[in-house]
Amino acid sequence: FTDAYDLFCITTVSKLLGRLYYYDPATHAPGKLPHSVNNWVTGVALVGTLTGQLVFGWLGDKLGRKKVYGLTLILMVICALCSGLSFGYSRKVVIGTLCFFRFWLGFGIGGDYPLSATIMSEYANKRTRGAFIAAVFAMQGVGIIFAGLVSMIVSKVFLMNFGGKAFTTDEVFSTEPEADYVWRIVLMLGALPALLTYYWRMKMPETGRYTAIIEGNAKQAAIDMGKVLDIEIQAEGEKLAKFKAANEYSLLSNEFFMRHGHHLLGTMTTWFLLDIAFYSQNLTQKDIFPTMGLVSNAKNISALREMFETSRAMSVIALLGTFPGYWFTVFFIEKIGRFKIQLMGFFMMSIFMAIIGVKYDYLKTKEHKWTFAALYGLTFFFANFGPN
Repeated sequence: FTDAYDLFCITTVSKLLGRLYYYDPATHAPGKLPHSVNNWVTGVALVGTLTGQLVFGWLGDKLGRKKVYGLTLILMVICALCSGLSFGYSRKVVIGTLCFFRFWLGFGIGGDYPLSATIMSEYANKRTRGAFIAAVFAMQGVGIIFAGLVSMIVSKVFLMNFGGKAFTTDEVFSTEPEADYVWRIVLMLGALPALLTYYWRMKMPETGRYTAIIEGNAKQAAIDMGKVLDIEIQAEGEKLAKFKAANEYSLLSNEFFMRHGHHLLGTMTTWFLLDIAFYSQNLTQKDIFPTMGLVSNAKNISALREMFETSRAMSVIALLGTFPGYWFTVFFIEKIGRFKIQLMGFFMMSIFMAIIGVKYDYLKTKEHKWTFAALYGLTFFFANFGPN
């Protein structure tokens, strides 16, 4: 939930940043982030996520899931708050510090995101493991919805109290001065859910599999798992010793690649290909919504109104497309199976994206905006009732 909120709330505020810091009176057009700046603002957290996954994944095996889980949470809270504070007044300083803290926020998310799935998989049994992990990922959909809802509420409150005129009426004050507080509040609120869960995360025992297999402490693993499941579990040190002896090989060894290389490569490549579509679609929604007609022309509304409409469109797409897709997977993954759901998801995503691409000029007209929105929403539905 927190990871999705922090990653995707930037979509709702990036246009506002353009109007606040990149307005040029000579153009007689609303301010807009230059392409290079826009790419950094929206994408730098993903660069941090990649590096965070590599570092915290390694630390998770060395120090334990619980310790690293707490560390990533602290880093996310600090960087979410600092992203909203983004020091200075000039656009270079503000955007520069924003990108700096968004990178480290992504670095923390890079540890939190995979560790959540790892911890759940190590607690779950074989019969329900798929549904449990799918439910963890389903909270990403809730986080995206809340990113839109929070942005809607904050922008609406400011709009009701400080709402400006349309850009065509007043070029300067169509960007409300108070709007500079809005994007900061939205980003800083990302620290709240992380902060609220810190206590429960720290009370959670280390996973039994880590304690038993990596630390070699079968007795403590049995005690910890007994607390979680509320039953008494007997430690079987002899079986554990045999298991460890049969699995003593490093990540980069031939043994590892012989046993797991095929599955690892398949999972990596399919997830990589999915994320190209999934994250690019989520992070560029602000540019797609006006084409659909879900957001008014920037010249006809104020900055806060544009943010409100963008957030509203994002919430609707997430609520009707993204969110149901996740929970369809939760309910059907143990019945249909992982492989079939993934194939179906990729196939249906390809179909809907191909239709949008081929018929783009037809769909972007005002008469067909709801058809465009439906097709766009279905790509998210099958991304999540599928490979994601």
